[in-house]
Amino acid sequence: MRIKSILVRPVARYVMHKVRQWSARPEEAQEKTLKSIVTIAAKTVFGQEHDFDAIRNYEDFQQRVPLRSYEDYRHYLELIFQGGKNILWPGQPLYFAKTSGTTSGMKYIPITRDSLGNHFYSAQTALLLFMAQTGKWRIMDGKMIFLSGSPRLEDKNGIPAGRLSGIVNHHIPAYLRTHQLPLWETNCIEDWERKIDAIVSETCHENMTLISGIPPWVQMYFDRLIAKTGLPVKQLFPQLEVVVHGGVNFEPYRRRMEESLGGEVQMLETYPASEGFIAYQDTPEWRGLLLNVDSGIFFEFVPADRIYDPQPPRYSVSQVQTGVQYAVIINSNAGLWGYVLGDTVKFVSLQPPRIMVTGRISQYISAFGEHVIAEEVEAALQETLQVEPAVVTEFTVAPCVNPPDGELPYHEWLIEFEQPPANPKRFAAELDAHLCARNFYYRDLIVGKVLRPLKIRFLRKNTFIDYMKQEGRLGGQNKVPHLSNDRKMADALQFGYLQTTIG
Repeated sequence: MRIKSILVRPVARYVMHKVRQWSARPEEAQEKTLKSIVTIAAKTVFGQEHDFDAIRNYEDFQQRVPLRSYEDYRHYLELIFQGGKNILWPGQPLYFAKTSGTTSGMKYIPITRDSLGNHFYSAQTALLLFMAQTGKWRIMDGKMIFLSGSPRLEDKNGIPAGRLSGIVNHHIPAYLRTHQLPLWETNCIEDWERKIDAIVSETCHENMTLISGIPPWVQMYFDRLIAKTGLPVKQLFPQLEVVVHGGVNFEPYRRRMEESLGGEVQMLETYPASEGFIAYQDTPEWRGLLLNVDSGIFFEFVPADRIYDPQPPRYSVSQVQTGVQYAVIINSNAGLWGYVLGDTVKFVSLQPPRIMVTGRISQYISAFGEHVIAEEVEAALQETLQVEPAVVTEFTVAPCVNPPDGELPYHEWLIEFEQPPANPKRFAAELDAHLCARNFYYRDLIVGKVLRPLKIRFLRKNTFIDYMKQEGRLGGQNKVPHLSNDRKMADALQFGYLQTTIG
């Protein structure tokens, strides 16, 4: 047994004790967080404009701080870009995290000296909790791979800017540097496919104990490992203990990833965002993610179906209910206030507060009033795969409002299969039935013959990889949207159409 796997044990147990303390009293932790960040930011431009000195409680805060999108922050960010200090948070941001928005183009999210710990130490805490509860200490003795964006940073008017994963790479502690892969030079390769091939060559002979990344890009890494070596991942890396994943719902990728692993490897889910590290899996027994209530972020939750109301209801962690779809709002020591994150979640427990990510408020289909959300299409697909086996690489769903042959409109599922179903027509019928069972608005439109049952269009291999490459979004933290209310992506995928259309 090596020294690092011994030294980490008391640290991990101490961290687990601290997490158990604050997670048992989330309301108290959040009250302290709100008081702290409001007090610190009171003399900033934003704090003075919103009378932070007069805020005594959450009700006061709600009255003074409206909800804002990224677009609503452009004025304040422009002041920072021009060299302004004490705008949203004391001083200037330490970094800007670059992330692509669906409507805002490139977004620049401030990361301050105070908020940096939220990103780094939350990820570290998730891993320490995992080791403390599973006893898989030898993770510390092997190599760890983090499939991330380039650590090269650009200058944004005197402030370094880059992908969040690349920024965090600059703050990996020295004791982990010798275990981290890929090497700096490899990580700086911008072309994702060339980078993956370089990572495969660099890692295929190493003692890998941890692999981390967004599921579709981890799967791409696995595919190329297997193609190069002819071995399943667990056979190639017999000491591999955990795959850390986050950013998207894992269920659509689970079966294929387990087949690629070819052996038992535990999964650890996290919920990082450029705006803050929101939650992480704190115990292997629960699939819900522990809300990060003691890390510089004060959370608010708005019922997802009311997020676009002029004055929607806003709830603190002490006021939420289980099973309700909420849009996530954050107020943080990065200087984000009433910030609409764009994600939707539902609570699966309140003591401690655990959530499941259910989608994006911008990702839904309601071309006919059905308001189908990501959680419903992903769950319907998983239920179908239980009775009609197949292996799905990736998919997206879009409405077909005006079919060219004059038939009734329908939902079109564009699916890339690694292994197609034996009976495609039965697969499509099962999928439609499961979606009807999950969304009664959709069911009523089918029964009332406003819509016809869904159609599945089969896509050729690598269609989604080619699409993401074409869009300049291959790899890193970029994700394929699983549904949209328009046909922009669906029409762009025409190059991948096969002759087969079912339904």
